[in-house]
Amino acid sequence: MGLRSVLYGVYERQLAATLQGAASPRHIGVILDGNRRWAKTIGAPASHGHQKGADKITEVLEWSQEAGVEVVTLWLLSTDNLDRSPDELAPLLEIICGAVEHLADDGRWRLRHVGDATLLPSDAAARLAEAVDRTSDATGMHVNVAVGYGGRHEIADAVRSFLRSGIDAGHSLEEVADTISVEHIADHLYTKGQPDPDLVIRTSGEQRLSGFLMWQSAHTEFYFCEAYWPAFRKVDFLRALRDFALRERRLGR
Repeated sequence: MGLRSVLYGVYERQLAATLQGAASPRHIGVILDGNRRWAKTIGAPASHGHQKGADKITEVLEWSQEAGVEVVTLWLLSTDNLDRSPDELAPLLEIICGAVEHLADDGRWRLRHVGDATLLPSDAAARLAEAVDRTSDATGMHVNVAVGYGGRHEIADAVRSFLRSGIDAGHSLEEVADTISVEHIADHLYTKGQPDPDLVIRTSGEQRLSGFLMWQSAHTEFYFCEAYWPAFRKVDFLRALRDFALRERRLGR
């Protein structure tokens, strides 16, 4: 073991020690960004970066579980990503479906698909649904896999769902529109029944949300990490938790 590895291990343990007794987020959202740029730094194709990013997921979920996190939402594919060229999108979807199936095979976590399955190719949608179904009896941490997800799209879906439920109950469209509330929208989001994210982590140095959990993140803390997702380390994760623990959360008050 080299000196650098030894120092890294010491620093990681020191970081972990500072978090003993500190407030921990119940729900963490993760924007897995930088796969293609990481691959470019080593002269590899984008698909190699996406696969390395997929390989990182289980590790990060284990760190989250160790920290007492209850829900993790992983943004794997946005609605904008669906506009990529078929030559890149097809292998990317294959990697994503394989990653979700691997999580289901693991058996530790309960999966939920967060996104619009109708936007995905039918075979990919079916694979995701089957993987999610296989985890219905899992009792561990909840893991949302955001595939074909966009924040604006989610809110529009929630409004449509609420309006349809009111009409199906025998109310006129005008009556339903007059009664709509913040709580009604929340009850029809993809993440209904779950706590809103306390912390959102974005890798790759980009400092924006790009529409991730727009409704749910009104009082969320954000942490932007310079590391590309495939190079995201446990010390990066612990730094995010330390930053979260040091913040005074006002929650709009």
